[in-house]
Amino acid sequence: MISQYFDNLEEFIKSSLQSHQVLHIALRYSQMGDDNASRLGSGLGKCINLSNVTLDLSHNQIGAIGTLDLSSALVKCTNLSNLTLDLRSNQINNEGALGLSSDIGKCTNLLNLTLDIGYNQIGDESASGLGSGLGKCINLSNLTLFLDWNTIGDEGIIGLGSDFEKYTKLQNLTLDLGSNYIGDEGASGLVYGLGKCTNLSKLTLYLCGNEINQEQQLKVKCLKSKRLVALQLEIW
Repeated sequence: MISQYFDNLEEFIKSSLQSHQVLHIALRYSQMGDDNASRLGSGLGKCINLSNVTLDLSHNQIGAIGTLDLSSALVKCTNLSNLTLDLRSNQINNEGALGLSSDIGKCTNLLNLTLDIGYNQIGDESASGLGSGLGKCINLSNLTLFLDWNTIGDEGIIGLGSDFEKYTKLQNLTLDLGSNYIGDEGASGLVYGLGKCTNLSKLTLYLCGNEINQEQQLKVKCLKSKRLVALQLEIW
C-alpha cells in the first residue's frame, strides 16, 4: 500500500479521501486551533478505508472541541489497525482527554497505538478515564502512551493502573508519566494494576521527575509478573 503524506491541510481536504489507506499528516507548529482541527476531522471521517494513520499535530493550540472532532472522525475509520496520534503541547484538558480515549476505545480493530498527550492540561480525572477508554480496544497488542508534563497525581495514576487487567492481548507497553505529581502510593498502585495485565511481556515505564522514593520496591513488584521478560524502569 502506498503511503500518502500531507503537510498542508487544504491539500489533504482536496485529495481523494476515500482512496487513502496509509496516511501521514504532519501539521506540527502550524498554529492549528479548534476550527482547523475540526476541518481536519471532517476530512478524516471520509477516509473510510484507512488502515494506518499517523497524525503529527503537536505544538499547536488544539483544545477540547478540536480534539473531540478529531477523535470522533477516527471512529468512522472502521478498518484502522495502526494509529499514531501526536497531540503533544496543545491545550487539551480533562474533557478533551476523556472524549479522546472514549472514541479511540471504539476503534476495536486497533492492534498498535501510539498516543502522545504530554504537555497538556490533564489531571487525575482524565488519567483515570484513559485506562477505561483505551481498554475497550480489545485487540490492542502494542501501546505507547505519553502523559508526561501534566498534573496527574496518585489518584489518577491508580485509576489508570486499575484498568490494565482489561488489556488481555497487550504484549508491549511503553508508558511515560514523567514530571507529574505521582508519589509512592500512586506508583505502587500503578504497578499493581500492571501486574494484572496477563499477557504483558515487555514494559518500559518512565516515572522521572515525580515524588517517588521506593524505586527498588517498584522493580521487585514489576518483576513478579510471570510473563514479563523485558523491563525498563526509570525513576530518577
